[in-house]
Amino acid sequence: MIRPMVNRDSAYFWEGTAAGELRIQKCNACGELRHPPGPACPTCGAFDRGHVVAAGEGTVFSYIVHRHPPVPGKELPIVIALIDVDEGVRMVGEVADVADDEIEIGMRLRVEFNRVDDDLTLPIWTRVPEEGK
Repeated sequence: MIRPMVNRDSAYFWEGTAAGELRIQKCNACGELRHPPGPACPTCGAFDRGHVVAAGEGTVFSYIVHRHPPVPGKELPIVIALIDVDEGVRMVGEVADVADDEIEIGMRLRVEFNRVDDDLTLPIWTRVPEEGK
């Protein structure tokens, strides 16, 4: 499996996934939320960063279905979505329980966490059940 790069800008995110939290970087100076994380706020330039814990739901903005080439440790096809997280940022993520011919723009998703091993827990997006079903 190809592992994500963890550095001082993203460590809080991966610590959050290990704790079952979807964390979004927040500028402590102006309050701006941003993803992916970075060292300085793109809005005010401050280096004073923190994070908020997201509720973990969002809407598919766009998606792709990866069919080739093979990806180490993954079974194809893989559904990858660009998700508008309810808190106002966009994240790229794998969609686990939606078939490649069922994914659609506007679909509601929620995050779950896949513990790969002691050092890595990945956020995985799943369908939000429709009310009454």
